[in-house]
Amino acid sequence: MSAEQWSTWHAEHERRLADPHGFLAITSLNYLTGQPQRFPDAPGAWHTGPSGVVVELAGDESLTLDGVKLTGRHEFGVLAERSSVFPAFGEAVVEVAKRGGFDIVRPRHPSHPLLVQFHGVPAYGYTDRWRLTGRYLPLDEPRDVTVGAAVEGLEHVYESPGRVEFTVDGAELSLTVFNGRAPGSLFALFTDLTSGVTTYPANRSLAIDPPAADGTVILDFNRATNLVCAYTDFATCPLPPAENRLAVAVEAGERIPYERLAPVG
Repeated sequence: MSAEQWSTWHAEHERRLADPHGFLAITSLNYLTGQPQRFPDAPGAWHTGPSGVVVELAGDESLTLDGVKLTGRHEFGVLAERSSVFPAFGEAVVEVAKRGGFDIVRPRHPSHPLLVQFHGVPAYGYTDRWRLTGRYLPLDEPRDVTVGAAVEGLEHVYESPGRVEFTVDGAELSLTVFNGRAPGSLFALFTDLTSGVTTYPANRSLAIDPPAADGTVILDFNRATNLVCAYTDFATCPLPPAENRLAVAVEAGERIPYERLAPVG
């Protein structure tokens, strides 16, 4: 990736963040229980149980899901971990999701101040120094890795197929990696000596293209990105495993955001 390609990639990343129903549009994070609850930023009374998430909509309330108008009682069923559905109302949507074993509701409003005031993500300038060649070392069998979350008391479980090893200024380093979204791709959650200084303290994420046949991988830390918890407390982002705390200053990738929202009270 050249500096010009990085600029194009970074601009596209910022565009996705500015989506009117993206993470910056989230106005609250609500954990569902067996008792119906109403929220000021979404219609309906919501609860969960053995049969999954249920919403009870009053006579003047409705949602739209996949082009179908929902009224009265609607059962979303049991959601898979890390899955979401997005029924709409007006210009907003309600994310109904499962995170860390909990059913949650997160309304997303395009008029949310965090989104309206968003004007990009600060980042280090592109440098070849942090485009590194490493080696992927697969495990004989993938293993489950339990990590903490940005929300206290929540945990996430990811399948790790192995680790990547690389060298920085003569220091041999490694990262536990997880399966990425694209087939064969990987990603790593990490912190480093810039964390809490110039970069977000809790975590950054690095996407890694599929390894070559000989195990070679490119670790382009210019593409290290903030997770959504860097912008809002309404996110349930995973934290890096302990072994992914790098004892070097990775002066590449995204920096501490300009804007951040924390709940009041």
